Amino acid sequence: MKIKTFEDLSIWQEARELCKYVFKVTSGDLFNRDLRFRSQIRSASGSVMDNIAEGFSRGGKKEFIHFLYIAKGSCSEIRSQSYRALDFQFISDIQHQEILAHTASISKQIFALINYLKETKHIGHKFR
Repeated sequence: MKIKTFEDLSIWQEARELCKYVFKVTSGDLFNRDLRFRSQIRSASGSVMDNIAEGFSRGGKKEFIHFLYIAKGSCSEIRSQSYRALDFQFISDIQHQEILAHTASISKQIFALINYLKETKHIGHKFR
């Protein structure tokens, strides 16, 4: 399958699922005690999928790699925030494990895509 849009990327699709999951688990009453924290973890989860999309849409390999690194950083941010949510009993251990599984998978895929892009001669549809 040829990838024509960022929606075709399985990595973006999984990041979208993570974002939906984070919004679901942060919709409970416990997160109403700390709206700033809820906003922060939700923002980070959206950042993963948004940066993958933005980097892809920029059309250049270097820019795509740059935005993939930002998305990878947001994955780490979500992981860290999920530990805080667990420690303060905002989420269950099962929910925490689900978030860790998603972020680990996405981070691994981002790393693989970055390495692929660094090795490929294709530079995107933009001129250098």
